[in-house]
Amino acid sequence: MRVWVDLTNSPHVLVLRPVIERLRARGADVEVTARDFAQTVGLCERLGIDATVIGRHRGAHVAAKALGLADRSTALLRWARGRRFDLALGHGSNDVTVAARLLRIPCSTMFDYEFATVQHTINCRLAQAVVVPDAIPPERLDRYGARGKLRPYPGLKEEYYLADFEPDPAVLDELGIDPSVPLAVVRTPPVVSLYHRFENDVFAAVLDRLRAQGQVVVLPRVDAQRAELAAAGGFIVPERAVDAPSLIAHADVVVSAGGTMNREAVALGTPVWTTFEGRLGAVDERLIAEGRLRRLERPEDVELVRRGDGAEAAALASRTRRDPELLVDLLCTPLRADANRAAGNAAAPERG
Repeated sequence: MRVWVDLTNSPHVLVLRPVIERLRARGADVEVTARDFAQTVGLCERLGIDATVIGRHRGAHVAAKALGLADRSTALLRWARGRRFDLALGHGSNDVTVAARLLRIPCSTMFDYEFATVQHTINCRLAQAVVVPDAIPPERLDRYGARGKLRPYPGLKEEYYLADFEPDPAVLDELGIDPSVPLAVVRTPPVVSLYHRFENDVFAAVLDRLRAQGQVVVLPRVDAQRAELAAAGGFIVPERAVDAPSLIAHADVVVSAGGTMNREAVALGTPVWTTFEGRLGAVDERLIAEGRLRRLERPEDVELVRRGDGAEAAALASRTRRDPELLVDLLCTPLRADANRAAGNAAAPERG
């Protein structure tokens, strides 16, 4: 079996790492492509994933996204043609779904936020399997063409890819962090400017508040944010991809405008606040209802204080670990469907 995995954003490297490993353990020949965006390539290098880098992010505007989809899908098609893949996989990657359809390769897609309309319309209509958390009501995905294709899984995707994870304190030394001083880990929103044209005033105020209370590691999305944070001073801004799960496990609080880092904190038992200003997805709705994720509305809601080693150890000991083999099985369902169709065709009587 030959499998193609495409990685288009930093979190996808973490999500699909155990899938790649387990596919190979099953005897599959797995090839990986990656888009040059955020820390995707750096994380592949850090985790030992040999990936062919194809394409880059074209920007946030609709026209730029459309151009990027066309260009990268075409480049992927050229790369994949003749490689005789049996299955293509991606986490929200439109590019691989389009290329796989044009090459008639069965394809599975994953995601855990249901309101990315354009992305899901492409992926759900073109893919043969749509792997999502069971927290998402199926009717929310019907309009994308996902009916009959859904392969739900329990819990958070982070509980699967962090199942074998144990935090490494080396990340603290790597970043020059004093373990006796309160530590906040912050993930920036997907906007270019943090202060000059900042779209989230609450987030900017939280940055300043946390800086006054302890150590703050900020993980920017793009180089422009990194440069601006360095100019502001008082923040620890990594120059390269770091062991973010270990950093989160050792943190006293996490504040993130994104989704994956919030849910990693939930999975690892670290107190976490979301500053996401878009429409909440079903996964976050459930986590907030359960009290595992808090929505930040005022900067003064966050207090940066040391949790203590005992609290940290207890949180890690009580976390939920889920078997990634389930995700592999769900992602491979198009192969079983093809096998069943082939068996049915072979058993069908010839027509005279």
